[in-house]
Amino acid sequence: MRFLYDLGIGLYTLLLRLISPFHPKAKLWVQGRKGLFARMEQTIEKGCRPIWFHFASLGEFEQGRSVMETVKKKYPQQKILITFFSPSGYEIRKNTPLADYVFYLPSDTAKHARRFLDIVQPKFVVFTKYEYWYHYFKELKHRDIPLFLISAIFRENQVFFKWYGGFFREILKNVTFFFAQNMDSVLWLKAIHIKQAGLAGDTRFDRVVELPQQRRSISEVEQFIGASKNVLVAGSTWAPDERLLSAWLTVQKRWKVVLAPHEVHASHLQELEETFPTALFFSRFSGYKLPEIEEASVLIIDNIGMLSSLYGYGQLAYIGGGFGVGIHNTLEAATYGMPVIFGPNYTKFQEAVELIEEGAGFSVATTEEFMQLVQTLSDTDKRTSAAETAANYVRKKAGATQIIMKYLESEGLL
Repeated sequence: MRFLYDLGIGLYTLLLRLISPFHPKAKLWVQGRKGLFARMEQTIEKGCRPIWFHFASLGEFEQGRSVMETVKKKYPQQKILITFFSPSGYEIRKNTPLADYVFYLPSDTAKHARRFLDIVQPKFVVFTKYEYWYHYFKELKHRDIPLFLISAIFRENQVFFKWYGGFFREILKNVTFFFAQNMDSVLWLKAIHIKQAGLAGDTRFDRVVELPQQRRSISEVEQFIGASKNVLVAGSTWAPDERLLSAWLTVQKRWKVVLAPHEVHASHLQELEETFPTALFFSRFSGYKLPEIEEASVLIIDNIGMLSSLYGYGQLAYIGGGFGVGIHNTLEAATYGMPVIFGPNYTKFQEAVELIEEGAGFSVATTEEFMQLVQTLSDTDKRTSAAETAANYVRKKAGATQIIMKYLESEGLL
């Protein structure tokens, strides 16, 4: 199995190199790793022993953010190093003030793991939610460097719990401690004789619970909304979500929509212009006249990084991705106290399941279901009840960061 794993890593890297001239994201992935070790050696202060945080992408960064912020606040002299696997995380957060060093993670080979750790020499390591790299984990264990998984989550259908998953179970045994999102995850780990796990919760709640106090005002959005009290904020949408919203907008005139698509590259923005022919675009806002702004029903946010503040302007939230592989972050919307709507592919996301159980989340599979739901939630009492439930749900789930910090401090790692 080790041979097949190494072969898979090699083939994946080769594939990205082959398609990089034609695929922008693959190009960033490949170029970001060129000369990486030399840059690390030139940049990282010798003997500083940083805490190494690794994130698959932007979502995992936001999940681990509260832990980094707490470390930075309580231990300002402690160096922090971040690595990303995906360009969508690295390119957006490469200049984050939370870290002293930010790099791509070299591909998982034995040679790369040894050289990376020779240069970094971390005090301890934090991975978030998932990503289990054989050579990095094995080398950390060999060097007796503590490795922690925060917001870890496991399900019965994962390879670790299959009869053929022995190789992958061995990877998990290199982890010093798992801070799990739920008790089911702890029990699944114990079922494969991994006892170094405990319930901490999801660190995303600690991050999002503070968003309403930290949100910034956006004058363009405020001008677009005007006096309207019926605003739907659609976040991280994909084409199926956008078609649903477009069909809904053709039969209603009461609601204004602030739409922040998941992809903001030129070709998708062109598609959005065709889907919403009368929409305004944020980047062009200064060029619109007042009558255009007052009459428009859709404002498209054609940039990245504003969504967590945008939700503060809504009475309803629609979260994209539910007609694809799975929905995006529902908690950034729920924390502002509003009902959260999403497509049918949500069952792998515990918070979405729980929001539905609490009466603050709603799944729709068709445009007709969406129209009927919005009509129901247009009733002030029903919408207010769901909104209060959403905000309370986020507040009662916060606290994972405090548990993690207490453990790290009690072990003398901070």
